[in-house]
Amino acid sequence: MVLKEERIFFYLYIVMYTNGIDLIVKDPISFQNKKWALVTNDAAYTKNGTYSRLALIRAGISITKLFSPEHGIDAQGADGTKQDNRIDPLTCLPVISLYGGGSWLPQKADLEDVDGVLFDIPDIGCRYYTYLWTMTCVMEACEKYGKPLMILDRPNPTGTMLEDAEGPWLDEIRCSSFIGRWNIPVVHACTLGELANYFAGEKFPDLLLEIIRVRDYSRSARTLQHPFLPTSPAMQTLETTLLYPGTCLFEGVNINEGRGTVHPFMQFGAPWLNTVKLMASLDSSFFKGIDCNVVRFLAVSNPYENEYCEGIIFKIKDAKSVRPVRMGIHLLQQIAKLHPDKFSERLYRTFANPAGTGHLDKLLGVQYSFEKIKSDYSFMLDVHVEWENRISKYLLY
Repeated sequence: MVLKEERIFFYLYIVMYTNGIDLIVKDPISFQNKKWALVTNDAAYTKNGTYSRLALIRAGISITKLFSPEHGIDAQGADGTKQDNRIDPLTCLPVISLYGGGSWLPQKADLEDVDGVLFDIPDIGCRYYTYLWTMTCVMEACEKYGKPLMILDRPNPTGTMLEDAEGPWLDEIRCSSFIGRWNIPVVHACTLGELANYFAGEKFPDLLLEIIRVRDYSRSARTLQHPFLPTSPAMQTLETTLLYPGTCLFEGVNINEGRGTVHPFMQFGAPWLNTVKLMASLDSSFFKGIDCNVVRFLAVSNPYENEYCEGIIFKIKDAKSVRPVRMGIHLLQQIAKLHPDKFSERLYRTFANPAGTGHLDKLLGVQYSFEKIKSDYSFMLDVHVEWENRISKYLLY
């Protein structure tokens, strides 16, 4: 196998724990002499800054093909944009896209010539983020075709204190989609390995699952000090990921969420938004740990592309206190009260939802979400006790 020159990336940091990928690379013997498929992208690195797929190959592990999630193998594809099958320029391996390559699930022909599947993709701890649901599709295929699946676990950069979990719960009958397939909280406060353990127990009892746990890792609070590498074009900073579960809700209405600007999901606005009245209407209890300031920015994506938007920009001052979903819903409700004639639902077209309809319902997991926002409906956000009861026996840390 010919390896093209690796992109130089310096990412050295000191942490007390060791990720799943680093444990395998350090001790690869049990993974050698087998053929593996790997689900990954360019956001997956070892602790010393090597792409996971390169590190595995250099450790003598036979990776014969790659699967990629939304945003593609390079993690640079635009949100919701179809990603085609391709050849990985880094390893010359075939890449089978699980976001536009033909199926959400690996097919029988994709798996029949491998002994098992490895999964190594970083996550950000939010139900809307689709890497989680790609993982469940891989789980489903591996159970169906009798292939072992190894999840190389990583910390959740937005924290794993279960008391930080936020709803609403997802209505699987009416609101299931690729941004929320099954009923878990919006903010789940778990690692992907823990969620894989949970779904294996609840959905895939015959799956041959092994989770390579993060060594010397324990449940941790939200912090702005956690090591973080961009996971997709709009997820460039840890501060963004902490706000995203709340500010992503603007995708479902005619408010620009700052995508494409230097502060995606950290600012929002619209040309018609009265920010002076909005700021005066906000209840400070919904913004604990967050500074809010008026901002004017040029939208570089729809809605209002190339128009100036009046809005608000956020700055986190205390990560532990942030409750992003609670904040996001409060903002939507106040905007609805201030601008009842201008505030409307938005079609958010993606490869997974070409018509773009019902996006807010799919995000919140609640049917008729927009009407409920306008009526000042009280969404069930305090779910941590029930979530802990459900997930506790599946926790790894």
